[in-house]
Amino acid sequence: MLRCWKRSETTGLEDSQCMDGSPALPPRFPHKAFWVTVSATLLLVIIALSFTGHLWLRQPKAQSVQVVRITVPDQTGALINQSALVDKQNDLVTYSVTSKANHTSTVLFDIKHGLICYKPDNRGTCFLRKMERSDYENVHSLLQQSTQMESQLVLLGNETQRQTEFLGVMGASQVNVSTLEEPLQDLCQHSLIHWTRRQDGPGKQRLVYFCIDICFPSNICVSVCFYYLPE
Repeated sequence: MLRCWKRSETTGLEDSQCMDGSPALPPRFPHKAFWVTVSATLLLVIIALSFTGHLWLRQPKAQSVQVVRITVPDQTGALINQSALVDKQNDLVTYSVTSKANHTSTVLFDIKHGLICYKPDNRGTCFLRKMERSDYENVHSLLQQSTQMESQLVLLGNETQRQTEFLGVMGASQVNVSTLEEPLQDLCQHSLIHWTRRQDGPGKQRLVYFCIDICFPSNICVSVCFYYLPE
């Protein structure tokens, strides 16, 4: 037998038989309790997502960074002292090259933005150049190396191709550091920044004032030499 409830003015709720034979309606769920439950659930979800994101941001960036030490003899047979810091997550490769005079120059390959930045240690100047196809090929040889945190690459001197690049410095076109992306800003803070362009050579009237030797795992060593273009 179906049962339904009706309110009595004297005795409150009492049980009575449904006269029309229709099924009894279930008691209505309180709206206030429903929205309180939903709000509490959403709050817990937001807290959990915030905590997870905080932990992700606090993860050390070194997990995506690989140090590659490249050893190769120079033209005189002495070993070139250089290392490359490979950040695959941010598409960055940073070379540290130490000269015979114990001056360390930095060369930053910003693959994402297609730029190369040269910063000699003994000069308060940065030099920018747009990456070309050969630059991408050389840097990708580093990105494809082992995923270990640190590895050593030894290049054979008799199998290494050596070439020289001349870059003319356009002194009149200085760059505002605030217009550069973050990795370049960090490297060139408090430095004069100039654009450069590839040239066939400095010519007899122009002297090369410094060079940076860089070796890649693809058995290619490049000597990048700079000189100022006529204003």
